[in-house]
Order: sequence, then structure tokens, then C-alpha cells
Amino acid sequence: MTSPFRFTSPEPAGGTTGTAAAVHAQVTRDFGIEGALPFVALSAAPDLMAGAWALMRESLLSGHASRTEKELVTYGVSLANRCPFCVGAHTLLLYAGVDRDLAGSLARGERPADPVHARLLSWGQDMRGSQPFAAADAPEFVGSALAFHFINRIVSALIDEEAASGGADPAELLDSEAGQVLVRAVRGRPEPGLSLPLLRTEGPRPPWAAGTPVGAAFGALRSAAHAGAALLDERDAAFVRESVAAWDGFTPLPLTGDGLPDRSERPGARLALLAARAPYRITSEDVKAWRVPPLTDHCLVHLVAFGAMLAVERVEAGLTARG
Repeated sequence: MTSPFRFTSPEPAGGTTGTAAAVHAQVTRDFGIEGALPFVALSAAPDLMAGAWALMRESLLSGHASRTEKELVTYGVSLANRCPFCVGAHTLLLYAGVDRDLAGSLARGERPADPVHARLLSWGQDMRGSQPFAAADAPEFVGSALAFHFINRIVSALIDEEAASGGADPAELLDSEAGQVLVRAVRGRPEPGLSLPLLRTEGPRPPWAAGTPVGAAFGALRSAAHAGAALLDERDAAFVRESVAAWDGFTPLPLTGDGLPDRSERPGARLALLAARAPYRITSEDVKAWRVPPLTDHCLVHLVAFGAMLAVERVEAGLTARG
């Protein structure tokens, strides 16, 4: 069987221990998917795995805002980031939430007929516009969107999306035993805050999170991801930070003339910048040029996460500047 992982060899969910095993158990219970690939991909770095899970759980799965409406936002984010695996996953989750007509129309490439749904999808694709939800719901909607700006990049960088997709029909899949588990999870509403004891790091809580568990999760993930900067020298880390800060947060990285560092001279800076702006363009040659002993899967996941979080912060800064 072809591995769905491009550059790492993570332990299967059942083979993990400690924090990684605890996260997998909670993902299975609350998300309804055993061995969910984005979290398996992060399991070599349990601090990142716990932070990413907590942010997704506390914003998308928990809370009081409509799960369908939050799925539409994350669907739009995944479209903007060119992450077909995540687009397919959100389509499946919409099917599981008894929104089969909506999911079917999206799968056909149509815009939602409901104007509220259409505005949510558009905002997910470009978050620089006005927020189409109540201010009280911002922690859940903004948190969900930023969670998938991070997760999309992890998936595109570290998962072989073609090998992982499988091409199963959503309606048929949901009729299976595993599909029924997913349906029950999507229609449930997990208690807020139960992921926070899994966190291994902490960091400042953003104002938009308004003191909710989403803020603690975001701060923890940001702190864990920034630890990856230590894998670069100061010059390269500064270069990547400045390059991402000068970006608008949404325009794809051009295929030519893009100012990428040379693979042979500055492979770490190249990898981190690609993780931020075009993770689907990371190649095995890029990884081999940087990953020399004693660098490990743990290191690669952290470097990719550093670039991914810089992109998340760039999108977040646009929201903050707009107020």
C-alpha cells in the first residue's frame, strides 16, 4: 500500500504513546475519524499536534455557532489554499451534517444558493472582506479559518493528496459503519475546553478570541510552531519572516521569478517560505537538500509548521488591521 505521507514516516495512530496517543483518542471521539491524516502527519511533534487539534476542536467542533456555516468558511479557506484533500474532507463533513444538497452543489463547483452561505464561503476564500457573522461568534469563525490556514499547509506539504483521497463517494461512505460514526460526531457538540489539558505549550491569547478556549489553543499552536525558527540561522529566519510579512496573505506564489532562495545555498529558508506561500510546491529535492543528519521527521514537521504559522499570522494581521 502506498504511504499517504510524502517525506516522513509517522507512527500509525495505534502505535503512539503519551500526548500523541491522547490526541488521537480525542480526535477519534470528537471528530469521528480514527487516524485522521493531518494529525498523524503532525504526531512526530506532539506539541504541534496538540495545538493544531485544540484549535480545530475548540473553534470548529465546539461552541454554539452553526457547524454548517463554519464548514463553509473552512471550505472556502481550503479552496483559496489549493488543498483538494481538505476541500474533499469538508464536502464529506457537510454531507455528514445533513447538508447533502449544499455539499452536492459545492462538489459540482456551484456557489451556494443561500446568500448567507455564499457570503461565508466568499469570506473564507478572502478574509479581507467584512465578516459575515455576529461579533460574538468571531472566536469560532476566525479560529476555524485560521486553523485551516495552518492545517491546509501541513496537508499540502506532508501528505500525498492523491494517495490519501481514495475517490470514495460521500453518500456511500456515510452508509458504512465508519460513516455512521462520523455522522454522529458531526451532529454532536463536544464540551468546550476539553482539549486544553493536552497542550504542551502556551502563548499570548489573541484579542479576537475574547478569552475563550480558542485563544488558549491558538497561543499554544503559535508558540509550538515558532520553535521551528531555531532550525534556521538568524539570517534565514529573518528573511522568511520579512518575505511573508511583505505578502498580502492570499496571492499565490508565482511559478517563476518568485525570489525563492536557492535550494543548494539556503534550503531551510526555501522550505519554510514554500510552506508559508505554496506548500504544494515542496519537492523531494527541496527536502533532501535540507534534511541531512541529524535532522529528523520532528525537525521537518517543525520547520514546515514555522512557515505555515507565519502565513496564518499574516492573514490574522490583515483582520486586525481592518478591525
